[in-house]
Amino acid sequence: MRDEYPRPDFVRSEWVNLNGAWDFYLGGDKRSIEVPYVCQCRKSGIGERICEDAVVYERTFFVPDTWKGRSVLLNFGAVDYFCRVWVNGQCVGTHSGGQTPFSFDVTHCLNWGEECIRVEVEDWLKNEQIARGKQYWEDESSFIWYTPSTGIWQTVWLEPVSASRFSWIRFTPDIDEGTVKIDYRLEQGTALPCEAMITICREEKPVFKGTVWCRELCNTITVDVFQKKALNGSFHFVGAYWSPENPNLYEVTMTLKNGTEVTDRVESYFGMRKVRIEGGKIYLNNQPYYQKLLLDQGYWEESLITAPSDEDYKNDILMSKAMGFNGCRKHEKVEDPRFLYWADHLGFLVWEAMASFWVYTPEGACAFMREWMDVIRRDYNHPSIIVWGMLNESWGVPGIYENQEQQSFSKSLYYMARSLDSTRLVISNDGWEMTDTDICAVHSYQHGREDDQKQQELYKNCLKEIDELPEIVEKRLFAKGHSYQKQPVVLTEFGGIAVSEDESGWGYTAIGRSEFLKEYSRILDAVYDSDLICGYCYTQLTDVEQETNGLLTSTHQYKFDPEKIKEINDRRRT
Repeated sequence: MRDEYPRPDFVRSEWVNLNGAWDFYLGGDKRSIEVPYVCQCRKSGIGERICEDAVVYERTFFVPDTWKGRSVLLNFGAVDYFCRVWVNGQCVGTHSGGQTPFSFDVTHCLNWGEECIRVEVEDWLKNEQIARGKQYWEDESSFIWYTPSTGIWQTVWLEPVSASRFSWIRFTPDIDEGTVKIDYRLEQGTALPCEAMITICREEKPVFKGTVWCRELCNTITVDVFQKKALNGSFHFVGAYWSPENPNLYEVTMTLKNGTEVTDRVESYFGMRKVRIEGGKIYLNNQPYYQKLLLDQGYWEESLITAPSDEDYKNDILMSKAMGFNGCRKHEKVEDPRFLYWADHLGFLVWEAMASFWVYTPEGACAFMREWMDVIRRDYNHPSIIVWGMLNESWGVPGIYENQEQQSFSKSLYYMARSLDSTRLVISNDGWEMTDTDICAVHSYQHGREDDQKQQELYKNCLKEIDELPEIVEKRLFAKGHSYQKQPVVLTEFGGIAVSEDESGWGYTAIGRSEFLKEYSRILDAVYDSDLICGYCYTQLTDVEQETNGLLTSTHQYKFDPEKIKEINDRRRT
């Protein structure tokens, strides 16, 4: 059972985990399912590829008597795709969107005995307007498409809260000034005025302790974290920056008080880091930083899109770093916050993405936009995230090259992300046919086989010149009316070399296991020979179902000596 606290950047001490055995209704049949694993995976106890669009979950639970007098929130990490939730026969709310969290106040429904929850889920497997990502709608996985996931796939839990409480807290670091701006909102029913007490520590040593007198629901305080002002700006606290090499974090406790009564206490954290672009390069903490990323689908053989355990998120990051990678590009999936927690604490860059939809309609575009806004709100505080990748390879916007409506949608996603978060970079359409974008993100698997010297030379030479680059990209780099504006160029998909024991798996190219390191080295040499390219994302971290182009197996084990991979990756530092 997934029993770790599910919301690591907004932690309350009291909670009840509702993961575990639930009744599961499929096509009239009642079974038992292990939440939060979807019915299509073995870990759920069912492991069947279903064709039904509707499923139902039910279970009973008890609320601690000590929670009486407070409100009780029912929280869901994520449910794919639409759900309606009932408690003791009363509908407490609905939610649409398979990637983001939601909550309902269920206090009015409780009888303070045995309680019953019912979750009705609809996941229209063949609806091309909803965000599905790599989940395949046919009976068997094929090419780059995987087994779909229906229903609850992240933790379900209860928590007691007071009427006077925090709604959200947002941290915005400024390493140049040495400060962090803390914005927070109080719940609508909060009794005003009240006091917000803020304590910031680093490695358990106090950095700041202060109190804000709150007369409004929305409040802001800027804290001099590096004490530069106190020291007249003479002290530059570089050692406290967050980076993959030194993932320094500041622990925060936010306490809300009405008189002598503590009404809410939340634990969180932030990292002091800065991301920007200059001169065709990506800068981290005011230094050029070469991106060495892995394409990460976030799939597990036994549990599909839900990690078997919290330790699995941690292990993926540690194994990636052991191979010399400093981050990942999440692909067609908004990952569980627990992955981001480990990325923050272990030092691992994350390029965040959303599951794509397939057919452009105003309704689909609206749903996609709304869910992206929820993603940015949910994940704003994670220092590991440095890029928002809004679209991928024109999926959902197939006519974007010259269709003005689809171009406008791409640009609206870009400016929406920039308006909600000015601290990160944004890619409008990763791969090709970009509109406004902070990074020229290019996909190319045309590296040529070992015996094709002509294609190898073409690939190598095209990586050096922006005007030549389109020759090895499937579509035009920019949509009509848009052009390269000297953004950093990152090869955000390449490689994809398939290796399997029986050589029956699929990849962009296929070779024997003994030849892989030589082939990987050859392709990386071509990338490293380019002064235009300032980073890459290799396809991919793990094998997934029929795809055997991972550096790890489908059970997330090394295929090759990680030190050998690291030696190749380490040939270039900046």
